[in-house]
Parts: sequence; C-alpha cells; structure tokens
Amino acid sequence: MQKRKLGQTDLEVSLICLGTMTWGEQNSEAEAFEQLDYAVDAGINFIDAAEMYPVPPRAETQGATETCLGNWLKRRGRRDDLVIASKVAGPGNGLGYLRDGPRLTRKHIHQAVDASLDRLQTDYIDLYQVHWPDRSTNFFGQLGYRHDTDETATPIEETLEALAELVEAGKVRHVGLSNETPWGTMRYLQVAKERGWPRMVSIQNPYNLLNRSFEVGLAEIAHREQVGLLAYSPLAFGVLSGKYLGGKRPQGARLTLFERFQRYSSDQVEAATQAYAELAAQHGLSLTHLALAYVNSRDFLTSNIIGATTMEQLRENIDSAQVTLSEDVLKGIEAIHKDFTYPAP
Repeated sequence: MQKRKLGQTDLEVSLICLGTMTWGEQNSEAEAFEQLDYAVDAGINFIDAAEMYPVPPRAETQGATETCLGNWLKRRGRRDDLVIASKVAGPGNGLGYLRDGPRLTRKHIHQAVDASLDRLQTDYIDLYQVHWPDRSTNFFGQLGYRHDTDETATPIEETLEALAELVEAGKVRHVGLSNETPWGTMRYLQVAKERGWPRMVSIQNPYNLLNRSFEVGLAEIAHREQVGLLAYSPLAFGVLSGKYLGGKRPQGARLTLFERFQRYSSDQVEAATQAYAELAAQHGLSLTHLALAYVNSRDFLTSNIIGATTMEQLRENIDSAQVTLSEDVLKGIEAIHKDFTYPAP
C-alpha cells in the first residue's frame, strides 16, 4: 500500500483511508472489527472517524462509531501502528442533542475531545479535524455563497487557540480541516503563522468524478501550502459503483434506506454516471475502480477515504490502490467532465 506524507508532519498515511461512518448504523461492531482486520492486513494505517458518527446522525447512536473503533483498539492492541483521525462537530445539522448544540468554542472543543478520547480508549488522537465551519459559508453541497450579516460565528482565532491547547496537552498530535473553503483554509494558516499555533495539515472535503469543485481554489492551496486533500465520498454515496443506474434501489443501500441523501440524485448525475460506466466497460474496468483510481491519481491528494458496508465492497475499494489508469482512460474522463462539469455539488 502506497503511503503519502501528511502535510508537513513526520507521519505517513496510506493512500487508502478506512472511513467508519456506517459503524453503529448500517454495520454492527462485529462487522466493523472484520473491516478493520482486513484493512490493516492490507496495509491501511489511516482510520477516519468523528464524534457525530454514525450517519445519519441520531442522539441514540451518536458516538457509536468511535466506540467500535476504541473497542477494536483495546482488543487488538495495535494503537501505535495506526494513524487515528476524528472530528469535532460544528453548529447546526440537527445536532441539538450534542452538547446542547455543538459550537467550535474553546469549551466545546475541550469537551468534545475528552469524550472522543474516552470512546476511542486512547490517550491521543493523531489528527483532530474541524468537521465544518462555525460561520455562514458554502459547504455540504452548497455552491453559491450567501453571506449572513446576522451570523453569530465563533472566531477562527478562538477555535485554533483551543486546538493549540489540545496539542500542547498531548491529547492531539496534529490538526486539520473538513468541509472548508479556500478563504477559511488560508485564514487558519495565517492565524497559525501569526500566533505560533499549530498549522492545519490536511483538508477533508468531497471529491469524486461527479464533484470536482475542490480543483477550483483548494487544489492550489493543497499543493502550495502542503495541506493535502483527504477525499471523502469518492464514490458519491455509492452512486459511482453504478448500483443505482436505471433507477435501481438495492436493498440495504444508503440511498434506499435514507431519503435525506439527495446530493447525488439528479438526471445530470444519472447521465454522467452512465457515461463513466460506459468508459470503464470500454477499458475492462469496473466503474468503482475507475472512480477510485482517478481520485488516487491526483497529486494534491493525501489519502482517499473509502467506506463500505460489505466485505465485497471493501475488498474492491482497497484493490483500487493497485489500479493505474491509462492516458486513454484519463482523456476519456476529461471529455466526459467537459460535458458534465458539475453534475453534483
């Protein structure tokens, strides 16, 4: 398994990162253990979680994902072999049950990390990420920007100072961003330089064949500032496996179970996915391997966060690390991208 450096740190993380957000909802703890065993044996050393997981978020299941991971770490005793990432939730998104409504204030961040450490049964988190901004901006599929003059945002300075305190205390090794914009990313870097606080080492944003918006603005920052992309939804909620083509809704699949996930459901998405599926077939590839290998090939990528609910899916996703796309395939992808530039936000 290829490894890439995490920002300017001394950590090297696997090209494929194991995502965990189904554990405790679509996957049991036993299934989570099976996924972890297989992934680690395959050379994956990077595991990504969050305090709000699993999804869809519910008060009854909040924290179950970290608990699954913590129980596995306690059982297997392999903490030092892995790079564990988690996230602190921002405001909104129906999370009023979490700390009476999570914010990115000093108080909330300290409470959140202590609770995550307890669930993970570890003394430290390797990469602690701000899950989404505590201000009005565009993320989670919103392309247009609408400024809220009445917002009650937590200043980035307060958030970063709290994260610096966690690093100083040894509870966190490095810090990163998620669902962030170019302005937000550069502002965090500026404040870190001015105050001597920890520098953001990564940014976890959506990136896939149906949503390449990261390339506009953020990709250059990832290169020049060494804040590499941790790509989430590389299969666009499973749409880029092709299993939903033709209006299909397989039993137990995410879009079948949860109507709230509409980000990759449109006629444009269907048409683009069909075009990529035909390209993959022309070159003897599965659509899954075409989609994941494309993300893997990007030089602004640090790691590709895959998720699976079955072992068959997990094996195919991990095997994408061994797939190299030809120039003809890459040209075909760009031709389709020209016709379907942003079929999904």
